[in-house]
Amino acid sequence: MSPAVSLSAPSAADADEFIAAARESARLQNPWVSAPDTAERYAAFLARAAREDQGSYLIRHAECDGLVGYVNVNNIVRGALCSGSLGYAAFASHAGRGLMAAGLRAVVGDAFACLGLHRLEANIQPDNVRSLRLVQRLGFQREGFSPRYLLVDGEWRDHERWAVLVEDWAG
Repeated sequence: MSPAVSLSAPSAADADEFIAAARESARLQNPWVSAPDTAERYAAFLARAAREDQGSYLIRHAECDGLVGYVNVNNIVRGALCSGSLGYAAFASHAGRGLMAAGLRAVVGDAFACLGLHRLEANIQPDNVRSLRLVQRLGFQREGFSPRYLLVDGEWRDHERWAVLVEDWAG
């Protein structure tokens, strides 16, 4: 049985808690991601979350309501492609308890059922072993390797491309 989590849309009311969690989690997330850790960066995160081509989720632990992490479904394309790219990060306070896996599973289910997507992609740096294991556990398939794919922390970094299709999603 997977741990109980809840999903919610990020809001201005979450700012202080999110920023504090991001700051406390910088070591866990470095060098893979840099979560919004200032009021300005969180405001930009909310502005992006409000766009039509984006789905953003906060993951909370159902028992204590604390922030587990967050997931973005970025660059949603409708029409014949009907796809989005996942970006996500766990917060240190709840790391290593299976909560992020439960939350990402819930987000993927929502992206297929509510956002109506056909395909979700996750592009992961090859040295990010925890993230690679996470998508493997959820049924994503490795599709390829993209050299110098994404600018992260001022450096163009290689990524592995993983994806899951709605037809293959076991939930």
